[in-house]
Amino acid sequence: MEIIVYLSGEIHSDWRDQIKKGAKENNLSIRFVSAVTDHEASDSAGDVLGENPNVFWRDHQSAKINRIRTKIAIEESDLVVICFGDKYKQWNAAFDAGYCAALDKPYITLHDEKTIHPLKEVDAAAMAWAKTPMQVVEILKYVTKA
Repeated sequence: MEIIVYLSGEIHSDWRDQIKKGAKENNLSIRFVSAVTDHEASDSAGDVLGENPNVFWRDHQSAKINRIRTKIAIEESDLVVICFGDKYKQWNAAFDAGYCAALDKPYITLHDEKTIHPLKEVDAAAMAWAKTPMQVVEILKYVTKA
């Protein structure tokens, strides 16, 4: 069975690459999609509408452009993996989790034990909580094998 998996969350580590590599090594039939992971490209997505010297409105424009991609990707995905790092607050990832929950879209959270408490509501709606990318790969193996 082929599935589409949207990879959401922090962009400062190689967790996406680890999951993709694990899926490839296990010959899983998965198409991965993701948000834009180039921080500067994401922050400047709205600049196509004209530069805005006000930081709030620049961020607002870019967030809306980014949301187009995210909304399509989540809605078209069969499963979403949402990674929360401990270095930065991933408010966008938490928003993605809420959107998945509202759509009844299955999602897996990926984070360490240090963030259990702040993510308790996000985890409560998730289908699984993984601590490592390889645990996500094991879940994907189970989900995609006949």
